[in-house]
Amino acid sequence: MVLETNLYFALIIIGALLILYEAINPGFFAAVPGTTMIVLGIMFLMGIDVFNTVWGVILGVASALIAASLSVLLYRRLSPEQLPTTMSRDSLVGREGRVTREVGGDEVFGRVSIAGVEWSARSTGRVLPPGTPVRVISSEGVHVIVEEVHE
Repeated sequence: MVLETNLYFALIIIGALLILYEAINPGFFAAVPGTTMIVLGIMFLMGIDVFNTVWGVILGVASALIAASLSVLLYRRLSPEQLPTTMSRDSLVGREGRVTREVGGDEVFGRVSIAGVEWSARSTGRVLPPGTPVRVISSEGVHVIVEEVHE
């Protein structure tokens, strides 16, 4: 009995940790299984035997589905409305950013940050030090080609 009670508390604790993880890293969608685990753990502690009777199975499944549905609805309510962002190297032409790691004209070891995303880059001419404002003029393979923007 003590072992079973500890397992029920473990379900509740793991569910709470999943919800906490979701709060720290939104988008992982750990809130749904976390909420379901908490509800099932509480049901077990209340003495509802979810596995041994038909009504217990029905009640357990229904409770888990309701908890999961409410989690999804609450998550939608709390998350900000925004369109998904799609960015490819081809859509970057004309956009501006900054050099994060020295960019040269011959090798692709340089890095630039454009709209908060880092890309491999090379320049059209001279070596550009970190912090230099740049504009994407084209893309080749898996990197972008940038030129310095004179402010």
